[in-house]
Amino acid sequence: MKMMKIVGLLCLSVSILTAADVVKIERMSLELATEVAKRSVEACRAQGYWVSAVVVDRSANVQVVMRDTYAARFTMQIAEEKANAVIMGGTDSATLVSNRADIRNELNNIDGLIMMRGGLAVKSGDVLLGAVGVSGAPGGDLDAACAAKALKSLEERLAFSLMDDADEE
Repeated sequence: MKMMKIVGLLCLSVSILTAADVVKIERMSLELATEVAKRSVEACRAQGYWVSAVVVDRSANVQVVMRDTYAARFTMQIAEEKANAVIMGGTDSATLVSNRADIRNELNNIDGLIMMRGGLAVKSGDVLLGAVGVSGAPGGDLDAACAAKALKSLEERLAFSLMDDADEE
């Protein structure tokens, strides 16, 4: 009996020591990522712009690509690279462009990045879930406005998304 207690304590000690070896990473569901992309495209379409929207997760892995009917195929790549810039810079792409104007050309040479406006973070509170990039409107400020409108329309859902996870545990 005494030996079982010692073994139990040793196992507990090992599990406590290795608990930090596994981390929980918050991710968007496919449904939420799809809604972000869809609403971004719809916001631009309402203004007469044919765009693509790409949503990436917090590691810059593509989760959703949505190209409106008449948007050029290149808009998908540009939108993805805008979203990647958000993940790399930790801020919206317009702020990154302005803050890092000193190395803008160098950053544009990194495969998968483009230093242009039109990428926004997707967050639940202060937790970064990913990013959305929009491309195809006549200017990055208009692309960003479409993404911002989409995120604003999902504001309540994003605010409570992590609370839903806590309820399930």
